[in-house]
Amino acid sequence: MVCTVDTIVVEGLVKVYCNRRVVDGVSFRVKSGEIFGLIGPNGAGKTTTLRMITTLVRPNEGRVIINGIDALAKPVEARKFLSYLPEEAEVYPRLTGYEHMLLHAKLKCPNNYREAVDYGVKLSGLRDRLHDRAGEYSKGMKRRLLIAIALMTKPQVAILDEPTSGLDVYASYSVRKVIREYSREAGAAVVISSHNMLEVEHLCDRVAFINNGRIIDLGAPGELMDKYSSANMEEAFIKAIEASTL
Repeated sequence: MVCTVDTIVVEGLVKVYCNRRVVDGVSFRVKSGEIFGLIGPNGAGKTTTLRMITTLVRPNEGRVIINGIDALAKPVEARKFLSYLPEEAEVYPRLTGYEHMLLHAKLKCPNNYREAVDYGVKLSGLRDRLHDRAGEYSKGMKRRLLIAIALMTKPQVAILDEPTSGLDVYASYSVRKVIREYSREAGAAVVISSHNMLEVEHLCDRVAFINNGRIIDLGAPGELMDKYSSANMEEAFIKAIEASTL
């Protein structure tokens, strides 16, 4: 259940590269137990925004609050509550899936790593394949492993960049199911980015449309589709862009 606490507060984020504002005043809040989608085409500013939230990139302007902590002033403290899965994350091909989990759990939570690994095994759904080398996995299996690793320590904030990018229908469904169940079970605030606006209709509690570095609208999927008299999120997004340029 979504509670009333704002676990993530993003206010007025700006990032400038080569005199271009790739992120231009982005603001939103995410509550505990909520899945929030940052939706837009490639190059819209999604990944840069996520990297600023996770303290990997410092904004030119704005602030980020993670679980009550000023992430820009105290990045090390904020990172204790964060987990981040980049779109380009990869596996170590010679390690088994289980060895991946053991390695990451011992690094992140050495005092209770076994509990984290057990939870990761459950989240991954890979069963006996966990003991095969990850280099033998399909792309969907690798992504399920990486998402399980990102979530197995039960972070209060999970940032997932394009979690289903390049996956087939079945693998995408499996990944979305893991994300949905984790958010509800752990009461975590989850932020995902995606350029696939159709898939988030059934995953996100709220979404923000982002284009050219700016959020052009924000709301629950159903509300946005109703607002723009659209049959799906893709159509609603196109209409939102058109409305924002008037």
